[in-house]
Amino acid sequence: MINFFSKLEEQAIINAIRAAELNTSGEIRVHLEDKLSGSVLDVAVEVFKELKMDETQARNGVLILLAPIEKQFAIIGDEGIDAVVPANFWDEEKNLMQGFFKEGAFCKGICAAIEQIGEKLKAHFPYQDDDVNELPDEISYGR
Repeated sequence: MINFFSKLEEQAIINAIRAAELNTSGEIRVHLEDKLSGSVLDVAVEVFKELKMDETQARNGVLILLAPIEKQFAIIGDEGIDAVVPANFWDEEKNLMQGFFKEGAFCKGICAAIEQIGEKLKAHFPYQDDDVNELPDEISYGR
């Protein structure tokens, strides 16, 4: 397991996911990868499938993959999201995270992006009273 976030930071990220998912039926996951075996986007697609994020009912999962050693990250959404949003939908979150990352504030950057993702997804995938948390909120590590 990658030892990147402190326990308090991990809990802050989990709390951010839980709070964001109160706005949307979308499912948000954060994954840390030690070493990339290809482009960060290709690895994110592989991890997305491995985490079964492509099996949500509305196909509205979002993965934030961070490879801290290689200083790369990606944000990808499932086909349900891609079908209703513009191609540059994640640019704002990427820019937000990069700004925090340049200051070394990785946890704050991820938490801010998660909050923003929850708000943006609310328009297309609002939270439902009978919503079920389809995926774990915990951070996943390495493959």
